[in-house]
Amino acid sequence: MTKQQASGGRPLRADAERTVRTILEAAERVLSADPAATMEQIAEAAGVARTTVHRRFATREALLDALTAWAARQFAAAVDATASDTAPPLVVLHRVTARVLEVKIGWGYAMNRAAFSADPEVVRVHADVVAKCDRLFRRAQETGLVRPGVDLEWARRFYYALIHEATQRDDRADVDALSTLVVDTLLHGIAA
Repeated sequence: MTKQQASGGRPLRADAERTVRTILEAAERVLSADPAATMEQIAEAAGVARTTVHRRFATREALLDALTAWAARQFAAAVDATASDTAPPLVVLHRVTARVLEVKIGWGYAMNRAAFSADPEVVRVHADVVAKCDRLFRRAQETGLVRPGVDLEWARRFYYALIHEATQRDDRADVDALSTLVVDTLLHGIAA
């Protein structure tokens, strides 16, 4: 969460920022289990009064928008923390994949919602991530990790589909193993 009020505006004190984070984490858990959950159910899961949730988020839609934007920022931070123009592309691909899987698994409800968001911040974040992914794939091709002539936009879409499928598995607790599975399937397919 940035140092802004959850519904926009004034900066939050550290304790208020922690409360907002607690509410957003509870919202993710509750809404993942029941997308129709009420603000009251989210407040109960967060261990705060319903009025506290309403003070931070005027409406359920405002809470959902804040949750989506927060998850998008976590997604961008995961990519930023691991993307590198100097490390070997294979290393970067493994690191980025693992971090992105952590966010997508941990914030699945919000990340699924982000895919359809019209919020300018969320759209910008996803466009930035696509640009970084495209740059990584170009580097991978330039260094010989990806063969010449491969349609890199298609490769990126395939990579995204593999990540999505990895988040749907029952055995998604081992992010490193999933990352290896995604990258290995991306680069080597299923051929003998």
